[in-house]
Amino acid sequence: MFTRRIVSFGGFSAFASLLAGCAGSESFMPDASGPSGASASSVADAEAVGARPLTRTLARPDYKAVYNEYPGEKFPVLAFDYTQVPQRYLRQTVQFPWAEPVGSIVVDPRARHLYFVEEPGKATRYGVGVGRDGFLWSGEAQIQFKRDWPDWVPPREMVERDPDIKAELEPTPRGLGVRGGTRSPLGARAMYLFRDRQDLGYRIHGTTEPETIGSRVSSGCVRMVNQDIAHLYTRAQAGTHVTVLA
Repeated sequence: MFTRRIVSFGGFSAFASLLAGCAGSESFMPDASGPSGASASSVADAEAVGARPLTRTLARPDYKAVYNEYPGEKFPVLAFDYTQVPQRYLRQTVQFPWAEPVGSIVVDPRARHLYFVEEPGKATRYGVGVGRDGFLWSGEAQIQFKRDWPDWVPPREMVERDPDIKAELEPTPRGLGVRGGTRSPLGARAMYLFRDRQDLGYRIHGTTEPETIGSRVSSGCVRMVNQDIAHLYTRAQAGTHVTVLA
């Protein structure tokens, strides 16, 4: 499978690991290491100094239902075997005792959590995959725009350094890449982060490898299970304030 190959093997992934962020405003680079479930070491690391403490869970959805095949999509969103990751990384409503305003997003890379503040004192918390050491980033941003089943277009430099990649690509409206769909590393949705009208090169997006949720596997972007990014996508509008903690 193309997505698995570019994420896990060969020169494509080796070169990707040298690049920071997720490439330009309408393009992405694939995550640079292979899938790895949320191991004991990754859970322990999530409890490192700097991670926000877990707060009380107020409600959990019916996981069998919410992580089932997602209906009404242009491309299939397959059922996610939610038993393969710790429950702390599954969607749930939690207490939110911090000061961020309603309607904002907070990403805690150390804990591998993303919060969407639903109302004062309450947030939806999702598990995410985040950047490896050297690719972590932090700061303030906003969602400039969103894309449903976005195309993925690799940076030109990536293709030049590994011509074999080009054979895997196809024309898209923004250049050679992978059209949005089940082969794309971006999954079902993407939200593009800007600051002061400048593209930061970082995105919140879906993933074709849900088993990596709760791990540090990406090149800087925030990845979510397709069912979760679709759920967040309906809540976070263009202009949503995003805080990524250090």
